[in-house]
Amino acid sequence: MAEIKMVWNGNTKGNGKIQGENLKTDIAIPQSLGGSGEGTDPKELLLASAATCYATTLVYMLETKDLPVIEFTMKSKANVSREDGIQIIHQPHIVLTSEATEKQSQAADRAFISADKSCAVGNILKKADAQITIEGKVTVK
Repeated sequence: MAEIKMVWNGNTKGNGKIQGENLKTDIAIPQSLGGSGEGTDPKELLLASAATCYATTLVYMLETKDLPVIEFTMKSKANVSREDGIQIIHQPHIVLTSEATEKQSQAADRAFISADKSCAVGNILKKADAQITIEGKVTVK
C-alpha cells in the first residue's frame, strides 16, 4: 500500500508539501484558480502518475524483449476539463542501436500499445472515461 503525508500552510494563496517513500514535492493551487502557483498542481500530479506508470511499463517490456535500446525519452500532455473530461497524450521516443533489425524495430513499435494496455494507472483512468493516446516513435541510430 502506498502512503503519502501532506502538510498545507495558509489559505488558497498558501502552499503545501507532499512526501512519500520516494516522493517529495511542493504543491499549490494554480494562479489561474486564485492560488499562489508555487508548487505542483493536481493536474500535473495526475499526468506525472499516468506518465510514470506508462514509461516504467514500457521500459520493462522493452527489456524483456531484449531490444537494443540506447535512449528512451517521453513527453506527456494532459487536458482536463468539464466538457471533454481527461485527455492524455504520451509521446514516447525509443532509439535503437544501428545494429537493430527491422523485426526489433517492429517489436519496439508494438510495445507502445502493449504498455498502454498493461499500465495500471492508465487503465484506472480509462475506467473513469479518460482518453489516452499514444504517439510513439522508433528511431534506429
